[in-house]
Amino acid sequence: MNSWIDRIRPGINKLLQKRETPDNLWVKDPDSGEMLYRVDLENSQWVTPSGRHMRIGPELRFRYLFDGESWLAIDTPKVVEDPLKFKDDKRYVDRLKDARAKTGRDDAMAIGYGKVGGSPAVALVQDFSFMGGSLGMAAGESFIKAAQEALDRKCPLICFTAAGGARMQEGILSLMQMPRTTLTIDALRRAGLPYIVVLTDPTTGGVTASYAMLGDVHIAEPGALIGFAGQRVIEQTIRQKLPPGFQRSEYLLEHGMVDIVVDRRELKATLARILGLLRA
Repeated sequence: MNSWIDRIRPGINKLLQKRETPDNLWVKDPDSGEMLYRVDLENSQWVTPSGRHMRIGPELRFRYLFDGESWLAIDTPKVVEDPLKFKDDKRYVDRLKDARAKTGRDDAMAIGYGKVGGSPAVALVQDFSFMGGSLGMAAGESFIKAAQEALDRKCPLICFTAAGGARMQEGILSLMQMPRTTLTIDALRRAGLPYIVVLTDPTTGGVTASYAMLGDVHIAEPGALIGFAGQRVIEQTIRQKLPPGFQRSEYLLEHGMVDIVVDRRELKATLARILGLLRA
């Protein structure tokens, strides 16, 4: 016969159980080191109280951009994997496998179609979490696919850039995407369709040297790193110390490299105004 303590033991154990706190409930502010409540960050579109615009992926970009948080996802093209059979300390195919497991996508680009403030638009988002958003054959083909969608639908193309440059594992095949995307932008221009670039942190290397700087309008998020070569490389080359804030959005705005710096929380409204003006 069980004693009374045996009968109430399950309830006591339940009360005394350690409550697990989700690992991602708090996020550390990269600037202040303060722990931020994740829900508050999500409500502020991942902009910290210190003003840091944290890196976000395509899903959130589309959600913050399109009316009603609704869009049509457009499949990205398939390409030959590892055409050079590249290997350094790890095989390229294994790096791709790891990146796909981490991000849940095939490569660094995502394409969506929807309305922004009532204006139809195709959006292309570069995901920095996929091998640093590097530009390879898949990214180049995705850019061309997004531009073709804009041509077919007779609407503007908005490109959110975020990249460390060309994908070294694809060698010259990666560099070939620079002129290919440039020719595609020229096709948009000939058709009279706007091409708008939103430069996010970071946008560097071959991406900056190609489609990131060929827009009709260039918008940058605050504090984004934008440039070709790294600051240390430049300083070693010119043997001079670079000024504070060099290669950041605000510096580029002062020197005429971008048209406007816009807080992420105001970005949709700004794009909607620009698209409305260009449509008119």
